[in-house]
Parts: sequence; structure tokens; C-alpha cells
Amino acid sequence: MNHRPGQEMRFGVLGPVEVLRDHVALDLGPRQRRLLLLRLLIEDGRPVSQDTILRDLWPTDRPTGAASSVRAHISRLRAVLDPVRQGRSTMLVSGPAGYALKLPPEARDTTLFEEGVYRAREAMKNRQLDSARQEIDAALGLWRGEALAEAGEHAFAIRERTRLDGALHDARELRVAILVQQGQPETAIDVAESLVLKAPLRETSWALLMRALYTAGRPVEALKQYERFRDMLATELGLDPSPQLRDLHTAILRHDVVVLGTTAPQSPSAGPGLTSSRTHPHPASAAAPFVGRGEQMAQLAALLSVATANRPQWAVVGGEQGSGKTRLLEELAAKAAAAGFTVARTRAGQALSGNRGIVQTCPTVQLLDALRQDGKDSAEDETAQKDPLATVVRELTQAPTLVLVDDLDRAPQGFHRLLRRLAQVLREAPVAFVCTLRNPDAPVSSMLLAELALLGAVWLTLEPLTADDVADLLTAHGEDAPTEAAVALHRRAAGHPFALAELLRLPPARRIGPEAQVPAAVRNIVHARLVELPEPARTMLTYAAADGDPLDLGLLADVQGIAPDQLLHLIDAAVTARILVWDGEPGAPGTGRYRLPELSRDVVLSTQTPSSRQLRHAALARALADRAGTDPARLDRHRLAAGPTAPPAPREEP
Repeated sequence: MNHRPGQEMRFGVLGPVEVLRDHVALDLGPRQRRLLLLRLLIEDGRPVSQDTILRDLWPTDRPTGAASSVRAHISRLRAVLDPVRQGRSTMLVSGPAGYALKLPPEARDTTLFEEGVYRAREAMKNRQLDSARQEIDAALGLWRGEALAEAGEHAFAIRERTRLDGALHDARELRVAILVQQGQPETAIDVAESLVLKAPLRETSWALLMRALYTAGRPVEALKQYERFRDMLATELGLDPSPQLRDLHTAILRHDVVVLGTTAPQSPSAGPGLTSSRTHPHPASAAAPFVGRGEQMAQLAALLSVATANRPQWAVVGGEQGSGKTRLLEELAAKAAAAGFTVARTRAGQALSGNRGIVQTCPTVQLLDALRQDGKDSAEDETAQKDPLATVVRELTQAPTLVLVDDLDRAPQGFHRLLRRLAQVLREAPVAFVCTLRNPDAPVSSMLLAELALLGAVWLTLEPLTADDVADLLTAHGEDAPTEAAVALHRRAAGHPFALAELLRLPPARRIGPEAQVPAAVRNIVHARLVELPEPARTMLTYAAADGDPLDLGLLADVQGIAPDQLLHLIDAAVTARILVWDGEPGAPGTGRYRLPELSRDVVLSTQTPSSRQLRHAALARALADRAGTDPARLDRHRLAAGPTAPPAPREEP
């Protein structure tokens, strides 16, 4: 580089873009110039054409003279970055292919970060823990904020930001592992808990949290975290944890220090007269209190009493994803076990006993594995192979038994056939079957459900929790919250048990109000639903999010220039994806309104850049201005939110 000998240049993107010369920050000028510098830095020395720069810096509303502006910014950057050059710059070069920024690798903070993480990983492999800790702390210290912060939602930065965010998460996981090995599990727990909140479906972070908790002398909490992750994984993706995580779970159960790679757990203690905040789990770490399902629990518990009289019982529990079906089964299983029942559990036709995970075996073998719970492979049972149905019936009639069939509508057709046969042949047996499903209209379950209806099966539907249930939930968490807070939290979560549980993991000030956040797990779920929608439906939701509740169907059709029947197709898609909800009027069938729940609305808004949101508000303001009888306050709200894109207010007549 053509700067004076002895000068050190450092280019930073792990936070707001910065350039240091001899540890002094340079003035990089206005935002567009900084964006241009970022665009060149991302390419790592590869040329970027002027057309690409124009498209990336001004994806919409490109100003007249943008090309001249780019050339002027390039000239200013050269003057700042390479002020003492002689002739053409060898740092910020131009050619037929475009502009390129030529820097040595050590001048980039990303290179220093990645090299530091590598050295920390190697030091840990060699058991040089102090050196590993110094290297990882120094590497993480290079981060000054969000990577490529100025780029916001610019498309050109998304891939590199995603890569850097992943590398940062890897580095933080490495720090947790080092802390555990150094015998500092409490610090490791704090870091690991923040990691699972940020990436709730990332298994490595959960494994590290489990190890840290076990090392801190909190094996029960480690096991609870496994159950929490397993349930979340099954609910969201229909999967079981990997064999490696299941092995870790088994090792914690057995206190197998060889597998755990650590000594026996410490005993949490405090000095005389002192108490330790880590001795007892924080409410957010323990299982969520069980509220709002007393009636359903009483009905299912009554089935157990009837079953003990050799009268087989069947129940079907319906509810949307995250409505608490699995939690209801867990509570019922505990009650049944306390009453002396054998409890067999399956999910989507797979046995949940033992440590085998998902295996492709016949439905009879899966149910036998769940019933026997002895760790043996029922597929090797010769008697079961000869007469599988008789073997299952024999197991079911030996003692009072509760069979829990979670996610029935995701079980294969063969498992449904097995349950239908059992419903036909079990006339006298101390057994109760409780099945859960999300979609009662699933074709795979229709025949079985029809036969269960003829047998008098109990049907339960889990509705959202009420505001009173939320108040009970807060009380069970030890929080003395006012009624208004419970009502606001209920409204924000729409009474959804999973969303409520995730919100309660946040500090109270971040659940509701101006500083409210969307929990990472909820955000991921809503994002996944959004990406499955067609583009016109996502566009419709951006207007709906900007306008607020309830949905104004006429306004949404006008602002997008589409016919009402076209709009209803888009709304139907969003309702099917569980982004929008329909609130029917009590006692008035067919009447009601569509609503975008608060959490979904916040996620939809977060997918847009500030300028995109302003354009949505401006379009809504124009459409409302053309309407007779528009509420002036509503119109003013959109004009204010539109910022510089707001349409002019109509002149008042003299």
C-alpha cells in the first residue's frame, strides 16, 4: 500500500465500518460513501462493476447523476485512504471490470478474527486452556457491534453478514467449551443461555448448555434443557435430537464422566449465612407452570379411572402447533405413572422410549418398544414377528396402561391401521389411548377418527389461554404483575402457550411496551411461515402490518390495485399459514374480522427496510386521502410514518 512507512492500516466491518491509520479513525464521509467502501470490502479484492455498484447502492429510486456520484465517492475515498500516493493508487484500483480494493489480509478485522478463533481452537486441542482463552477473548473483542451495520437490509451484504454471524456464534460456542474446561461453568452457563435464545434450533449450543449445567452441579436442570430442546425440535421440525445429543443426555442420567469429559458435578454451595442464586433454577429455566388446562386434564384423568375397570378408553386432543398438546400429555403421563399405569409414548408413530431415535421399523415394533421400555429391540422378538398384533394386545392387557400418541396426523398410514385394529379387538383391557393432532382434517387420519367417534371417544380442542390464565402464569412465575400487564401480555401472545413461554424468558420490560422484543424462537417460526407464502401474499401483509388491526379489506385492495376476490385468495393463504387469524363474532356465525397478531406484525415489519416501511405508509395515506369519511387521525398517522415520502396534505379551503 502507498502509505508512509511505519503506518498501520486497519479496515473494520465487525461493527460500523471504520478505517484506522495508526489507531486513529479516518473520516469516511457520508453514508453512501461508507456503503460503497463496504461493497468493495465484501468482495475481498475482486472488482465490482459500476452497474453493480449503482444497483446495490440504490436498489430503488436511483437518483439522476448516480454514476457521477459513484465516481466522486471513489475519488474522495482514494484521497482519504491513500493520501500520499504517487500516480495511480494501488489500493483502490479501477479497470475494465470495475473498481477493486486491494488490501493485505492482515489489514482486515475479519481476517484477524478468524485467525484468532483458529489459534484458540488449536490451543484447546492441545489442552493449552489459558492460551485458548486469551485467543478467543481477543478475537471476540474485535466485534464492535453488528457486522456490516451500515448496510442494513441491503441485499449485497446479507450473505456476508450471515457468514460472519455464523462465525461469531461458532466462536462464542468455543468460548463456552473453553470456560467449561477451565472449571468456570457459571460463566459458561450465562453465555450458553444467550446462545440458545439467539439460535433456538442450534443443537451445539444446547449441548454446551447441558454440559455447563452438569459441571456446575445442576444435572436436573441439564436434563430439563434437553427435554425443552427435544420438544421444540419435534414441534417445529418433526425431528428427534441427533444421536450425539441423545448420548449426552444418557451420560448425564448415568453420571458417565468418561462420555461427559469432565469430573463429577460440583455441589453448588455458598458461604455461611449466604445463599446462591444458582442453587435453585430460575423460573425461566424450569418447566413452565401448567395453567389453563384444568378442565381438559380432569376429563383425561377420568378416562384413567374408567380404564382400570377393563374398559378401553380413547381420547383425541386437537390444537394448533404450540397450543400445549405435548405438555398436556406430559402432565397426564405423570398422573398415570403415579397411579401405577405403564405409560407408553410415541410421536408421529415413533417410540419415544429408550435411546434409539427415529428408525424405520414397522408400527407394531414401534408400539412394542414404547410399551416394554426395557431397551431391547422388539424387531428381534421372534414371538412378535410371528403374531405381532397378539403380542401388542398381550402387552396392553398385562397391567393398566396409558398409550400416548403425539402428532397422530404425522404418523404413517401403517400406524393408523394398527390403531384401527386395536380399536376393533380391544374390548376388555385396562388401557387408555390419548392421541393428539394438529389437523383433524388430515386424510391419513380420517378413517381412524371416524371409527373412534363411533366408539365414543372423548374429543378435546385446546383453545388459546385466557387473560386470567396469563395472570395465573405470571403469579406461578413469582411475578406480582398488575392486571393491565397480564392483559397486554395475553394480547401480544394471542393466548398462545408457546409464544407466552418464550416471552416469559425475556426480561419483563422486553415483553410488552415500547421496548418489546420478539423472542428468537417465535421470530424463526413466523419467518419460516412467511417464506412459504407467495410474494403477493407477503406484500399484502406488509401493508396490513403498516395499517394495523383489524384488516381493512377495502383499503388493502385499493392500495395494491387488485380486485377484492384476489385479495381474499391472498388472505386465505396467510390464514392457512397461521400468520393471519379470523376472529368470529360470538353468536353471529359468518361475521367477524381478520387480524394480524402483534408478534406476527412485528416480524413482518422487521423484514422491511425503513424506506420500504415509509413507502407503504405513503401509499396507504394516498389511498385514505381519496376516501370519503376517513378518520383524520388515521390519515395523519400514516403521513407522519411516511417521512419524506409522505403525500402533501390537502389545502384547507379559505
